[in-house]
Amino acid sequence: MNARLQARLIALMVLAPAAAGLVCFLSVWGLVWHLDRHRPISEILPHAALRVGVDPAHPPFAFYLGDALVGLDIDLANALAEALGVPAQFVLLGYDGLYDALKIGQVDLLIAGIAIDPARTGLARYSAPYLNAGLMLISSESGGVSSMHDLPGKRLALEFGSEANAEARRWLRRVLPFTILPYAQPNHALDAVRLGMADAALVDSITARLYLRAHPDWVHRLTPVTVLPIAIASHADHARLGAALDRALESLFRDGTIDRLLDKWL
Repeated sequence: MNARLQARLIALMVLAPAAAGLVCFLSVWGLVWHLDRHRPISEILPHAALRVGVDPAHPPFAFYLGDALVGLDIDLANALAEALGVPAQFVLLGYDGLYDALKIGQVDLLIAGIAIDPARTGLARYSAPYLNAGLMLISSESGGVSSMHDLPGKRLALEFGSEANAEARRWLRRVLPFTILPYAQPNHALDAVRLGMADAALVDSITARLYLRAHPDWVHRLTPVTVLPIAIASHADHARLGAALDRALESLFRDGTIDRLLDKWL
């Protein structure tokens, strides 16, 4: 037997058991991962319930109607809990205390109409957005305004001092001049357009959708201008809960539940 062949045989004798061990390890790891992924989510929840932090003073997301806690986020939390196979348990919080409650483990999730905040990603893991709360441009169908580029020479109504005001002034640096009409409330800006005192209004999408529900006969144009994604936050360290949440939320998108809830509340 020549030296090269002998060396190959020795290497094979040494490496074969190691390779077999690696295959065995990967097989066992894969089985453990598969079993862990399909274990009931209740096993990793401290109270065998989905504890959801909500702000009960934030309509239409969560608010009291008589003695009942209702809203978009309440229905969404209940639908998610049902998809996960656990009961929902609501923890009532002020808006400023939401992330603190998540940090100390008082809640498992935050479903409170919260926008994705890149500054919070060390603490929070965000789901896919279920709503865009960004700014919308609204005009009457006959108003000739279908985008911000159509505003030169027109009258734009908005809430004074709001993000819409700041966005409008950014557009004043991009296009020819248009007139800004400031109002105390965004609903007043929408009234101005509907009643012909302004050519378009720039308001957040939540206000826009609620206003349009109240005025279903108004023939209008609605154009997204900015994006403000509203999502669910779980703790960044709880990867398995976050993954289960993603799967449950995806199923709610797929079967139309999310669209039905948005139509119900917005």
